[in-house]
Amino acid sequence: MSAQRVNSTLPARGGVGLKAEHYRTILNSKPDMGFFEVHAENYMGAGGPPHGYLEAIRRDYPLSIHGVGLSIGGANPLNKNHLARLKALVDRYDPGMFSEHLAWSTHDTQYYNDLLPLPYTDVTLQQVVEHIDETQTHLGRQMLLENPSAYVTFTQSTYEETEFLNEIVKRTGCGLLLDVNNVFVSATNFGSSPEGYIDRFPVEHVQEIHLGGYAPDTDERGYPLLIDAHDRKVADPVWALYARTIGRTGPLPTLIEWDADIPTWDVLAFEAEQADVTMQSHVQAEKRRGSYASGI
Repeated sequence: MSAQRVNSTLPARGGVGLKAEHYRTILNSKPDMGFFEVHAENYMGAGGPPHGYLEAIRRDYPLSIHGVGLSIGGANPLNKNHLARLKALVDRYDPGMFSEHLAWSTHDTQYYNDLLPLPYTDVTLQQVVEHIDETQTHLGRQMLLENPSAYVTFTQSTYEETEFLNEIVKRTGCGLLLDVNNVFVSATNFGSSPEGYIDRFPVEHVQEIHLGGYAPDTDERGYPLLIDAHDRKVADPVWALYARTIGRTGPLPTLIEWDADIPTWDVLAFEAEQADVTMQSHVQAEKRRGSYASGI
């Protein structure tokens, strides 16, 4: 079956999360989409209709697999059964990329529905490095690590987040997934500069970008608080931050995350088209700069 598939490499284009609501539309219309991404945990069963649809879509499109339950930042050892099921999924679909979060979601036998933050210390750095090494060895491939959206900070942290991520890459050889919406959410929540974060980010290690919609809220003091909701369109200031990011990275596979209140296909596809437009605008601007520099 794998011989019938398109190449697994993700193009430097917009892509979307694959949702059951859109299976038939995608298979019937074969839309011009760069790639699709799925959450690993939604496809860890052995069979059933979800795998039937995913097999058919994978024949026509590259795939990215995004994990949400490995608990890379946890203090406990990685779950061996979860790793085995993850490897079976990755081997089955040969995704262009596999990614996980800089977060934890388990404690002892308890599994949480949230991606929880961790302090940026030498102790947690070593834990994350060991877990990434184990994951990459088990899967036999490089993984990408995503920067989190944050709502609290830790006084014991001794690294800035960008420094922490860069150190992880140096010690493990993993790549990075830069979630631009997470950057904007965290910076707003902490009163820092999202542009400054992007300017400090080790973009030479970024292989994929995520964009999503945030939900505005307020904290108990009445201060602005943003929630990484994935339930609406990408906001204008996040698009502007994405353009700044592409100015540093160049075009990269860019996913539109929309995981709740799923819209119609045309709405979701339009968001991915906007990412394509931003990347093409960057390419054209670079060509013009090159022409001016050469005196043409």
